[in-house]
Amino acid sequence: MKSAPTRTLVALSLAAWAGVASSQLTMENINKNVVAAEYAVRGRLLDRAGELERELAAGNPNKLPFDQIVHCNIGNPQALGQKPLTFVREVLGAVVNPALLADKRVPISKEARERAKQYLDAVSFGSVGAYTESQGISLVRDEVAEFIDARDGTSNADPQDIFLTDGASSGVKALMQLLVRSVTDALLVPIPQYPLYSALTTLLNGTMAGYYLNEEDSWGVHLDTLDAKLAETTAAGSEVRAIVVINPGNPTGQSLPQAAVEALMGWAAKNKLVVLADEVYQENVYGDAPAFSSFRSAYEALLAKDPVGFAALSPQLVSFHSTSKGVFGECGLRGGYFETRGLSTQVKAQLVKLQSIALCSNAVGQIATGLLVKPPPPGTATAKKHAAEEAAIKASLAGRASRLAAALNKLQGVRCNAAEGAMYLFPQVTLPAGALAAAKAAKTPPDEFYCMRLLEATGLVVVPGSGFGQREGSWHFRTTFLPPDHQLEDVLGRLGTFHNKFLATYDTHSTEL
Repeated sequence: MKSAPTRTLVALSLAAWAGVASSQLTMENINKNVVAAEYAVRGRLLDRAGELERELAAGNPNKLPFDQIVHCNIGNPQALGQKPLTFVREVLGAVVNPALLADKRVPISKEARERAKQYLDAVSFGSVGAYTESQGISLVRDEVAEFIDARDGTSNADPQDIFLTDGASSGVKALMQLLVRSVTDALLVPIPQYPLYSALTTLLNGTMAGYYLNEEDSWGVHLDTLDAKLAETTAAGSEVRAIVVINPGNPTGQSLPQAAVEALMGWAAKNKLVVLADEVYQENVYGDAPAFSSFRSAYEALLAKDPVGFAALSPQLVSFHSTSKGVFGECGLRGGYFETRGLSTQVKAQLVKLQSIALCSNAVGQIATGLLVKPPPPGTATAKKHAAEEAAIKASLAGRASRLAAALNKLQGVRCNAAEGAMYLFPQVTLPAGALAAAKAAKTPPDEFYCMRLLEATGLVVVPGSGFGQREGSWHFRTTFLPPDHQLEDVLGRLGTFHNKFLATYDTHSTEL
């Protein structure tokens, strides 16, 4: 038992502490940039979808009018049934558990065994549980360089310009950390945009200068639009440091033709802007759309056309790729890379330092990146199987994209460009004035109001266009076309039935939602 003097001292100490201002985390004192940042793909609709999923799991006590939630909100292929590529999983299984290589009973192809051994020889102590070089496993960076040269018809890709990352997003973050020094530093970002860019700009206390894509021109980029936005942003006191281009587009699904890519690269170079080329959907181009053309190939083409003049502009380019998209679809492995062009050795050293702070990207994701860029040896049975699996996935995606776009365009008041690439459609919707009034009364953006009602009536999760940005007076939503073929007909039926009922509920006097 404490003595009286001891109790007095404790009481005095507690009284003194009570007067000290608290530094403990509260909503009032945490970083306001974190509070302000938004990421619509995982926003309020997804929270509500989680609540509904828990209701269904509990036996559907509220008698919801559907029996499952269908996540059309995010490009997460394997969550919607896409099968992983056999060769990829054979190699990854063996590098995670090398004992499989010694067991001849395990059905792993000869080519997968050989590739797994190469990767195990390339990592410390033959274990993917060990840290790698901060910039990434040298063997994988060599493979990425070979891939880039083969894709672009060049011979100068340098592994020292290549950084392996936890998906493309961490690479984007690293570059934006270098670019954004204060609120007066601005990035030109396409509108609609992938909300990674707006969220990171907010977190880093920078300025996002949105340039509108032209919906009537297949979501194309017009240089006069860029000129106007650059002048406007500069006049407002900001220094524009970079331009983001997403090709193929997210959420808009366009594939830029080669001439447009070259024009954008040249425009950025003349205006001394770094190009951040988000090219994670480069394997997702469908039908008669323009073939994927990389910004790196544009950089090299412009350099070849005018070696002295273009080099004098000191053009700078950073290109991003990922294991999450394409026909690969390995989102959860978090693999990716970025390649730099035109950055000095000193600047690249700062990127290595940023990588070093996190020690390295995850080793399994790095190896997955190697498998992304280097398929099985050609001419083997394994290669033929791998190619057939890839072709089947791509054909299915193309077919689903076409079916979904056609179905959307049949709905009253819905207008949707075809998906040339990526995994998304971004239809514009015209809805009744009554819906606008109801949304205003609910203090909810009209497109979110529509998407929330869609979720609660059908179990379909899509993303409001306001989360990506859109022209004043127009409203959209983004949906993937990832639900498998056997499920897509049900999705289309639910969406059509809901849309017609929604129009009937909120009267017939329409205005742009």
